Order: sequence, then C-alpha cells, then structure tokens
Amino acid sequence: MTTKQIDYCIELARTLNFSRAAENMFVSQPTFSYQIRLMEEEIGFTIFDRNGKGAVLTPAGEQFVSYLVNMREELKRAIEQGQNFSAKYKDNITISLMVRQAVYFLPEAMRLFAEEVPEVQITPLFQYENGLESFLKNETDIVFALKEQTKQIPGIEVHDLFESHIYLITCHDDPLAKKNLVKEKDLTGRTLMVGGGSPAALRAVQQRLIAGGKIDYFNSADHDTTLTNVAAKRGVCLAPGFLNDHSGQFAWIPFDCKESFSCKLLTHKNDNRESLSRFLAILKQLYKDAVAFPL
Repeated sequence: MTTKQIDYCIELARTLNFSRAAENMFVSQPTFSYQIRLMEEEIGFTIFDRNGKGAVLTPAGEQFVSYLVNMREELKRAIEQGQNFSAKYKDNITISLMVRQAVYFLPEAMRLFAEEVPEVQITPLFQYENGLESFLKNETDIVFALKEQTKQIPGIEVHDLFESHIYLITCHDDPLAKKNLVKEKDLTGRTLMVGGGSPAALRAVQQRLIAGGKIDYFNSADHDTTLTNVAAKRGVCLAPGFLNDHSGQFAWIPFDCKESFSCKLLTHKNDNRESLSRFLAILKQLYKDAVAFPL
C-alpha cells in the first residue's frame, strides 16, 4: 500500500464521488479507480460500495479509513518534524501538554535552554485527552500530569513542578471580581458551571457546593465552552490556576478551599540524557523563582 493510495482512499471517503476525487487528486478517473481496486485487493475486503460514479463506505471501510486518516496525520507530523530537525539540531525533546497555558513558563524555559544547549530542540505537543497515553507509548519525552495520574505507572520518573490552586472565574464587572478571596457563601444564589472534564479535586469542590443547595448549576462541555458562557454572563466557574493564560480577559479570584492540584512532569526512567536533565532544571527553577506568581 502506497501513500498515494492512502491519499486517494481518504479523498474518496471525503467526496464519495470517483470523478470529483480523481479531479481533486489530479489523476484520471480510470487511474484513480484502479488504485482503489488494488488497495482493496491488498487488504482483502471492499472499502467502498460502487453506485455509478458514486461510492459509499462499507462498515469495514469506514473503520479502515479512520485508521488511514490517523496514520496520515502521524506521517505528516513526522515529515514536518523531520523538516524542522535540520542540521542545526542533534537531538529533540518533546513535551506533551493538555493545553498551552498549563506550563506557563515553558516559552521562557525554551529560550533559556536554547542559549545553553543550542543543538537540542524542544518541541511542545498539545494533546488534550491522550497525552499520557502517548507518553506511555514512548511517543513523547515529557508529559505534564497531575499527581493522581502518576500512581502505579512503572518505568517513569516524577518531577515536582508546582502546586496549583482553585480560582473563581468571572467577568471584571462582577461584584465578586472585587474580592481578594471568594468563599462558598459568596456564591449563594449564583449559577456555577460544572463538568467539562474537571480534575478530581475540582469535582469535589463543585459537588460540595451543589450539595449545599444554595447555588444553581449547569453542565458545560469543556473549559473553552465554560469561558464562553462566563463571557456571556450566564454564570461563573471554578478552575485550576494552571488553566489561567493571564491574558486579563477574566477576573481570576482565589477560592477558599483546601483542595489543590499537584502538578508534575513525567519522564521515562531510562532517559538519562544530560540535555533533558538540564531542561527540567531550568523549568523547575523558573517556577521556584516565581514566588508571588499566581498558580
């Protein structure tokens, strides 16, 4: 199976029309159809049911194409990474994050590291859901994780990075934005957005507030949806400090509770590169020096 055949198959799955797919791939329809047929003969099942010039994915074909799309994306990423990995660099360190703002000092750490070790490239990789899984497959070198995610995982080193607290997020013109510390009683009669993949510590606080029966609440799909709802003044929310991008768009006020998040970096136990150790040291020192920085 060639990469050209994979591209043809993905394009046909997108258009479900042989003529249009062939035109989009700049080949004749007979050539296009022949390559699809060769592909089906190789894998041993029908990917597309034909109907004149049209095509419909078979159930097996639908699943197969989803694998091809993922494979093509991985190949594209590998090629792009290879292009970036020019003669200037001798090595690469990949760090996986759920969101860009999770490790706020990462850009500064990358800058300082480049001054010390210019021959090693640092590559951020943003994986909202499967970062830990990718790390455990040895696809990345470092992953940002919370303490509860690090239990009973063999073959890893756990590095303390910082302790993150819980904040109330609201618009700047909200009366709560004038407070230095928000307490549970301050939310009486307010609408709190909950859910959206909240970490365990945050869910505990949300459930405690809901159980008190003094607030309204509704579920929000994810953090971006929640912030959109906050901006629309549909309610307020609680969030870990590590999600704060410090853009100033919203007021982030410390929330009075005992729960917090122990933020860690994980590396592979058998990865003893000196450059990796130096990068971790730079990043941890930046957090250590940021005593008054809200986390």
